[in-house]
Amino acid sequence: MFDLVIRGGVVVTPHGTINADIAIENERIAALGPELPSGKSEIDASGMTVMPGLIDIHLHFNEPGRTEWEGAATGSRAFAAGGGTLYFDMPLNSSPCTVGPHEFDAKSKALAAASITDFALWGGIIPGNLNALGDLAECGVVGFKAFMCDSGLPEFPRADDLTLYEGMRAAARLGLPVAVHAESEEITKALARRIAASARHDIPAFLESRPVLAEVEAIHRAGLLARETKCKLHIVHISSGSGVAAALEARSLGADISIETCPHYLMFTDDDLLRTGALLKCTPPLRGASERDELWAAVQRGEVDMFGSDHSPCPPEMKQAEDFFGIWGGIAGVQSTRSALARKGLDPWRLAELTSANPATRFGIRDKGTIETGQHADFEIADPVKSYTVDSSAQHQRHRASPYLGMKLRSVTRQTIRRGQVIWSDGKITATTNGKLVIPQRKMKTRN
Repeated sequence: MFDLVIRGGVVVTPHGTINADIAIENERIAALGPELPSGKSEIDASGMTVMPGLIDIHLHFNEPGRTEWEGAATGSRAFAAGGGTLYFDMPLNSSPCTVGPHEFDAKSKALAAASITDFALWGGIIPGNLNALGDLAECGVVGFKAFMCDSGLPEFPRADDLTLYEGMRAAARLGLPVAVHAESEEITKALARRIAASARHDIPAFLESRPVLAEVEAIHRAGLLARETKCKLHIVHISSGSGVAAALEARSLGADISIETCPHYLMFTDDDLLRTGALLKCTPPLRGASERDELWAAVQRGEVDMFGSDHSPCPPEMKQAEDFFGIWGGIAGVQSTRSALARKGLDPWRLAELTSANPATRFGIRDKGTIETGQHADFEIADPVKSYTVDSSAQHQRHRASPYLGMKLRSVTRQTIRRGQVIWSDGKITATTNGKLVIPQRKMKTRN
């Protein structure tokens, strides 16, 4: 008798959607097909869509050291409430940042003690930690993150061109990708200084200080360094159609590039930022309608590889200041990723590809990301047609402010299952065990 059988759902597989039962044994998918034998427990998924668990490759749970901003206990519960089963935690904004093996150990222990979903960790590339990258790889990081502009945290300084070049060379040898926040420090810093001299500190001034050009230039530069070093490059949170075009051009020249964007860049524009204010401040900033529409067209053409939430919350007081430049730039949306994308019109198969299968493939996550026999039993069971209005009382993150509040979204998570255990069911956390650290597969290059 199987441990668990999910009955009668529309199952999203790598080859299309099928009406099938799913049998689970020892945390894995044991069988997939019609009218499977009984399980010790069963879930009736009639009328529901069964998708692979969401893999969020880009979020900030700030554990350890800044749990008052979020923390894995609250963040992972919000993630599970949106169908999430595995996330990649960025090396900042935890304190200390994950830039060496001791910091990796501290973070992995903190997440293991608090997170109800599985997790993987990014390491960081900053000036001075080149010799630590090999140790971080041995610890099990999924890759290395670098900022090409000011990160907003002095303890995680930006990677100048030489630091990024040498970091990419090391990452290529270690068989791991490098993710970059691609905005030009030279352009953004000079514009911000000029605007500050004119005593402007409002939202239009902030937008002027971070133009699309700053994103495009940095993507081109990162693509050149990736070609030279033979490093796998991942561009995080591309905000514009022009940014995607720049990444595609670098790819056409031989760079191994994957392209990530976020739901908020499709859901909102700079006009929304002007109306709403601090809740929608992020970097790169929201763009005009034409860039947003070109970004959406790129998603529809299959030119965007994956989505991350870039969930980056903070205490409410950090979203309040007369000087808009001083307000924390981060959007809280980890619970709404798939619902927002469903509202945009992505069908379940495409959603599964962009939020599960492609992330697992690109980052070497074996046994996750697809619904096939032998894979980990990670699922979201969702009502694909039901709509709901985002309400603060139903948010599970630490600080319940979100730009999605009051919006009507589509697709409601009924159950989230992590390695065969139901961790979220009909509005309640049901996890009885915590998540585990996931280590990617990697192929190291041999020295000549």
